Amino acid sequence: MTVAERLHDLGLILPQQSRMPPTVVTTFRWVRLAGSRVLVSGHGALQPDGRPAGPFGQVPGEVSLEQAQQSAQLAALSVIASVQRAVGDLDRISAWLTVSGFVNAAPGYPHTTAVLNAFSEVVLDAFGPVVGEHARTAIGVPALPLNLPVIVAAELELASG
Repeated sequence: MTVAERLHDLGLILPQQSRMPPTVVTTFRWVRLAGSRVLVSGHGALQPDGRPAGPFGQVPGEVSLEQAQQSAQLAALSVIASVQRAVGDLDRISAWLTVSGFVNAAPGYPHTTAVLNAFSEVVLDAFGPVVGEHARTAIGVPALPLNLPVIVAAELELASG
């Protein structure tokens, strides 16, 4: 079964390309290919049309654990969509190597791993355990761009040939 078929079977829809507010200027690439490496810039949750998806704010005061987990799931779909635009066929991915997740968290918030588990679950469900297994960091930070609750960057590997 292909990654696209798994996403379809799971009812997961990849968002359109990111549409940042007019006040946000990006001077970087969302995905950079370097040989077999696929370097993915930090992505947040997107609505299907590519606009940033709420809720917005810090976990747990403004955004609950469950809402942050949903944001992490949408961030995973955002990353996957950007990777697909960069490489074409998602089945060209041979490995998810690392995932670096940042949670807009109140000082001392201890559940950043629980938030980022939702991201990892999407990757594992879509790519399977062999390709989708990855190393991961889940860090709490006092603020994130656009006041998003979750931002995730990643490094993947393309299959040779």
